[in-house]
Amino acid sequence: MSTTGRKRKGATPPEDSGVPSKKPRAAKSAKGKKGTQPDAPVWPEYFNSALNTVLAFCSSRKNFAITFPVVRASVEAMLHEPLELAKVAELKALLPEIVKFAYTPRIELRIHSDHQPGSSRRERSPDYSAFRTASASSSLVNDEDEDEHVLVLDFIDNSRGKKPGDTGLAYALPPALTPAATKKLVERRNNRFVQAVNELLKATPESEDPVTLLQSAAREHIPVHPGLKDSAPGASQADVKVKYRQIPEPEHRPSIEEVIADVEQQDWYQEQIQYRRIFEARQGQLATLEPPLSDTISQALRDSRKITSLYTHQVSAINALARHKHVIVSTSTASGKSVIYQVPFLQFLEADPDSTAIFVYPTKALAQDQRAALEQLLYSCPGLNHVKVSTYDGDTPQELRAGIRDTSSVIFTNFDMLHASILPHEDQWRRFLKNLKLVAIDELHYYSGIFGSHVARVMRRLRRVCAAVGNRRARFVSCSATISKPRQHMQNISGIEESKIEAVTEDGAPAGRKDFLVWNPPLKDPMDHSLGRLHSMTEATRLMRFLMARGVRVILFCKIRKSCELAMKTLRQELSADGRHDILERVMSYRGGYSQEDRRRIEREAFSGNLLGIVATNALELGVDIGVLDAVIMLGFPIGGLASFRQQTGRAGRRARDALSILVADALPVDQHYVNHPEELFDRATDELMIDLESKIILEAHLQCAAHEMPITAEDEVYFGGSMVEICEAKLTKDKEGWYHTHPRYLPYPSKHVSIRGAEEEKYSVVDVTRIGKPGGTAHILEEIELSRALFEIYEGAVFIHQGLTFLVQEVSHDSKMAKLVRSDVNWITEPRDFTNVDAIQTTRIREIKGSPHRAFYGRIELFTLVYGYFKLRNKAIIDAVDLDTPAWQRETTGLWLDVPKPVLQMMYDHGINPAEAIHAACHAFLNRFALAADLRTECKVPEKEYKASASQRKRPARLIFYEPSGKTGGVAVKAFDHVNDILRDAHDRVESCDCDEGCTACVVSSSCKEGNVVSSKVGALIVLKALLGQPIDVDLLEEGLEENQAIYDTVVEATSVRLAEGVEVERSM
Repeated sequence: MSTTGRKRKGATPPEDSGVPSKKPRAAKSAKGKKGTQPDAPVWPEYFNSALNTVLAFCSSRKNFAITFPVVRASVEAMLHEPLELAKVAELKALLPEIVKFAYTPRIELRIHSDHQPGSSRRERSPDYSAFRTASASSSLVNDEDEDEHVLVLDFIDNSRGKKPGDTGLAYALPPALTPAATKKLVERRNNRFVQAVNELLKATPESEDPVTLLQSAAREHIPVHPGLKDSAPGASQADVKVKYRQIPEPEHRPSIEEVIADVEQQDWYQEQIQYRRIFEARQGQLATLEPPLSDTISQALRDSRKITSLYTHQVSAINALARHKHVIVSTSTASGKSVIYQVPFLQFLEADPDSTAIFVYPTKALAQDQRAALEQLLYSCPGLNHVKVSTYDGDTPQELRAGIRDTSSVIFTNFDMLHASILPHEDQWRRFLKNLKLVAIDELHYYSGIFGSHVARVMRRLRRVCAAVGNRRARFVSCSATISKPRQHMQNISGIEESKIEAVTEDGAPAGRKDFLVWNPPLKDPMDHSLGRLHSMTEATRLMRFLMARGVRVILFCKIRKSCELAMKTLRQELSADGRHDILERVMSYRGGYSQEDRRRIEREAFSGNLLGIVATNALELGVDIGVLDAVIMLGFPIGGLASFRQQTGRAGRRARDALSILVADALPVDQHYVNHPEELFDRATDELMIDLESKIILEAHLQCAAHEMPITAEDEVYFGGSMVEICEAKLTKDKEGWYHTHPRYLPYPSKHVSIRGAEEEKYSVVDVTRIGKPGGTAHILEEIELSRALFEIYEGAVFIHQGLTFLVQEVSHDSKMAKLVRSDVNWITEPRDFTNVDAIQTTRIREIKGSPHRAFYGRIELFTLVYGYFKLRNKAIIDAVDLDTPAWQRETTGLWLDVPKPVLQMMYDHGINPAEAIHAACHAFLNRFALAADLRTECKVPEKEYKASASQRKRPARLIFYEPSGKTGGVAVKAFDHVNDILRDAHDRVESCDCDEGCTACVVSSSCKEGNVVSSKVGALIVLKALLGQPIDVDLLEEGLEENQAIYDTVVEATSVRLAEGVEVERSM
């Protein structure tokens, strides 16, 4: 393995990495022109032009793109002479990255649709695509054409006032600037123009004329009328050379090393590669099974998969199963782990045709993939090609389920079905369970936290039922990505003694060379860092187009569903503009929410290798063999942290070819942390997987289910642990013979009262009604959306994206849970204007904080969400704001909270420390030190609110608050409350000892923060934690947190006491 850890030429140093600075200082920029900069060259008279000033003035006055006729008329009025295109092209040549001068379809300047619903209370903003000025001179230019193209001239910069750096999140309306702000904007743009001219003059050899050079360069920037454009490949926006106008076949694609070298030669490459690490290819290590496989199984492996020998880890696992051991295999992705349980199942079938097996997968896509592989293997095995393989999941029709129970030898299922359908009806499954020889659980690392804790109880119920029907022979085998302590994790999940589990961790599979890149989007203008960086979405989709054009099969992972659809929409637009429909027809998006038919269709395309590109959420993060996949692009650091990052990285190179993995960093703090510390991505240990076997809430729920499957006796402690009898006595019903039965309130179906993934949410149907009223036109359901997402995605007027196609929400019925959509090619997206209050409403427990006069509280919490409007956004700029009148969403849950003392709150205000930043960072510090934090939430602070230019009317209490997501009742908040002293001290010690300056993933930054950790202060977090622990606060710490030139509005106010339940007493710390 080789590593390129140095910062590449031109890379931005850490202090300019896009992470918001907490000590902003205004740079002193030069005023005026030629003589304002040290050693400034003497300007030729040619460069003294009023163009830059006029353009700045125009762009500051209206919130719309500046069409060339508008600018031309203003300039000609000032200069009293015609303004030709060549003059403007010179400005573009001087400032190519920040001046936009191009033809744009008129539709892209619209801010209203023909289908715009009329429910908005706010009056429509004017539609600036209709703006036209006819009084300009008759220069030789088509500024509007019959195809509705408009020539646009605009500055790409930030004229919207102060924000804490380029967060990649905040939106703001470009306001009508005050005269002072207008003057400042004009001066800033003039100064940038001056810098560009000075750079040109300094770089021009004495023997050449800078004016001539500029005029020559400007010719390349004169916009070409769309109707006159040559369709030659060189004009393609995809930057694809002529030889790549035909997509190479997989075996003829260039090597990854060649591809990276090609990237670095592109005009758009600006040293974005900040780090490169090469994992060299490794040879496979073979071993021989003793005794060997039967001739028929060997033939099946050879015919179906071209397997003629087995790797060392496969042999070790199969041999262990033959010795009646249970097995966990923890090796790298694409190491052939499925063979480890498929081959033994074939051996069981040859020995006993009645043998059955259960294969459990976390996702339906993975189950579909593996089922096809097993069917092919069985079909190729003489004597076993009649064996019936079935999928048994939530999509399985009711009328087929009885037949599957009676005739199938192996089922592909999930833990939800085991819990809710198979175990509750064990009497109907007895044939299958009596003959059960093998239970295989794929992707075991997926099961952790509260969900994993439920799964652990389901596994114990399964083992108990099997034993009850006389089957103690079933062997359990698990496959996992590389994790720490695999044997312990399998023991926690299954309840099997650790001594009976064999862990196989030595990977004998071969692997091709893999290149890994950290890609940081470049600054929009290297001379003006305040403009921030290019958007990561732009960079990721451009890379994806570049790779696909060269025959590189690529998957683009997005963090959330909306990003997935936006990326697909961007690819659809850009590939269409390039004329690359041959690529576009081989690209699809894949995410949760799609209908069963859509999912299966996309999965078929993916597994067959027909697709050239897939845009996906983490739904495809797990071990699906997505054809011949050569490259992975991650759009931002994954929410799931390092474990998720390594899973996604492993999706490429699954067939021993060279592969590429690219992390395209967002401007968020967590991403920029890994830009500056990329070695941690591979060298830092992942967190230990946590299973809560002490949760009495989870145990009681599954005891109610287990007692319904068959009554519980004291002997069942071997499955359910020492606290079983105590819970049964208190919560279940005991008969005269001492058997425990399900409590009547859980009957008749206890499993329906216990959701192992949390309460099922109501869902809204999203219906396309575009063709209603047209010949043969019918409505059809695009997808179903959970209530928690529907409120933010399908309000009236919202732009909804499905497979990269845009729809407008025309009507929403909250009574029938239905949204009607119409297809519309709008060129904006919508973002809800909303807020969520997380408020403690009743205290049921109080706990002492050891050594402190302060207390921790536990009780009922109310969540209140209101969507009161939405913004229309284009290129992250707001083009319109609309009010809505929608019902609020209120729900209750449980949680814990700690109130920041009033003197400390005032102290922070007095010393210029933002309390919102301090509290938010302290919440993350607490969660970072709590093992089950994945199942706990906090109130993340929103930058748009905390950094508003004016005071906010919405005040929040100075309180650290943590709650369980509504619908989940795993007792996580109780566990955090019971251990609050240890967690607080651990968080304090970690923050205080951390070497970072502004906060990192080890102290106050969370990869799962839904607001991107923008509102954060490490110093503030330490002050809050010290205050809660009753420790003195050093004056130097207060001075260190002092922020200059930043107004802090009182968005955070003193926390008031919460209503106390009757009989609550303070619990002492031990």
